[in-house]
Amino acid sequence: MTETFYPSGRKNIIVTGGAGFLGSHLCDALVKENNVICIDNFIGGNLNNIKHLLQNPHFRFIKQDINQQFNLEDFPELKDFKIKVQGIQEIYHLACPTSAKNFMKLRLETLWANSIGVINMLELARKYKAKFLFTSSAVVYGPRDERNPYFKETDFGKVNFTSPRACYDEGKRFAESAIITYHEMTGLDTKIVRVFRTYGPRMPLFDGQMVPDFVLQALNNKPLIIYGDENFSSSFCYVSDMIDGLIRTMASKENKPINLGHPEKYKMSDLAKKIIEYTNSASEIVYKSPLLFMTPLGLPDITLAKEKLNWFPVIGIEEGLKKTIEDIKVNRFLLQPLVSKYDEEL
Repeated sequence: MTETFYPSGRKNIIVTGGAGFLGSHLCDALVKENNVICIDNFIGGNLNNIKHLLQNPHFRFIKQDINQQFNLEDFPELKDFKIKVQGIQEIYHLACPTSAKNFMKLRLETLWANSIGVINMLELARKYKAKFLFTSSAVVYGPRDERNPYFKETDFGKVNFTSPRACYDEGKRFAESAIITYHEMTGLDTKIVRVFRTYGPRMPLFDGQMVPDFVLQALNNKPLIIYGDENFSSSFCYVSDMIDGLIRTMASKENKPINLGHPEKYKMSDLAKKIIEYTNSASEIVYKSPLLFMTPLGLPDITLAKEKLNWFPVIGIEEGLKKTIEDIKVNRFLLQPLVSKYDEEL
């Protein structure tokens, strides 16, 4: 089998939301062997997440709102990637606001990202005949059923499509419908990954995600704030495992939705206790009212991912938390100004 010749020397790959938590880690992995075009408008992303890539000759950043139409061939900084001749080979579409703290004020942006933005990127994929992967979410299944907490891809779930969360929950369901329709009507090679809760370095702080906040709070002997009660629980997949799953999905022949996440359930309070232990902190745990965006989700049945992708998470919670702690320790002094904001929460 002969190798495909690329005029630029490598595949051209787009990552939307590439300056975000998941997106930046995905860019790190892909740029090792590909040309990566990172697209972000910084609603949820952060330049610091990709600053280390800006001097890489195989990486380009474009500040662009994917809800607005744009032509890649209009960007002079992409000249070396020879897009007019080579086109785009793959699109990873991750762009969507996921801020727990700012969810209510970003509802319109969330709605647009899950509708207009998805259509725009599907049209871009159709123009270049690129493979297209979309990061959907566990929210498409609706609330967890404690009698049967594990969701399979064949479960339809129940979502309140008129609730304040609908722009995200029902939005992801609409996006999946759009992608499946493009696949069936145009022959576009599409992938859908239903991402379950993921954690690790570069998660935004003071944003309600809790796990990274716990670490900074513990390092400063501040109370660890849980938005929920002592029974709040979820699954937690370490970011490197999730990135591996996304790349495997893109390389696969799977066109139907597939779950990626860690199948084990942990109480948020137990994670907080582990972080206090690992940081030798004197912190205590306090409980606050739940945030609308941070709800107990179901757990992933990953049978399909094991069978079709040979994928399963390999980083356990203890190792993952220690990696997250070490990253925040390295950046502790840069993050120190945020500590005072935690006092405002109490």
